[in-house]
Amino acid sequence: MTKLLVSVTSVDEAMLAMECGADIIDIKNPAQGALGALSLSETKDIVRAVNGNRLISATIGDLEMKPELLVCAIEHTVNTGVDIVKAGFFGLDNHSECVQAMKPLAARGVHIVAVLFADQEPDFGLLAELQEAGFYGVMLDTVKKDGDSLLDYILLEDLQCFVNAAQQHKLKSGLAGCLRLEHVPTLQLLNPDYLGFRGALCANFERKAALSSYKVRKLHQVLHKSNRLVLDIA
Repeated sequence: MTKLLVSVTSVDEAMLAMECGADIIDIKNPAQGALGALSLSETKDIVRAVNGNRLISATIGDLEMKPELLVCAIEHTVNTGVDIVKAGFFGLDNHSECVQAMKPLAARGVHIVAVLFADQEPDFGLLAELQEAGFYGVMLDTVKKDGDSLLDYILLEDLQCFVNAAQQHKLKSGLAGCLRLEHVPTLQLLNPDYLGFRGALCANFERKAALSSYKVRKLHQVLHKSNRLVLDIA
């Protein structure tokens, strides 16, 4: 079954997302980029408020692909008590070096999700390296947040290849990138482990605006219905 990841910016939004059906609370600061990070103190506040009732992921920011920089950010973020740390693999350079630098963290049990970007020529060959390094999962997102969705940058059949490759390499798979309600039935058929949302759940699709409880509930209902349809077909 595909789960619902909702990105939140505060304790209040985390509580709202939980009440409206989110499976994963994703801590993020949309004002700071595609994977903008909240402060460590704000992250700790959300972790305390959720109190183990949902999985919590957190981003480390839109950082340069420098191994030492990424490892340091992951260390600080995981120490807040989150369950999963999301690290963006931006651009085209130094990806393998960064994966190897994170390998000792994964060996210690840190759940790291590598975020690749459909609008930056993602290399799906990296998934084998992620598996070997002990990563928890891999996600496909977009750097640009200008209204174009994930599906504007990548063909549906290529998304299916991505999800299949993640499964083959024993990695949790996630899809995100300016997704909207109408994308759910199509993307859910690909059977990713989760779909991630922010802008579609805010007023006027503005990802920096506050979450709407109505939109989160509606999205949860649509995803739940799609999951049931797939199970019936299977």
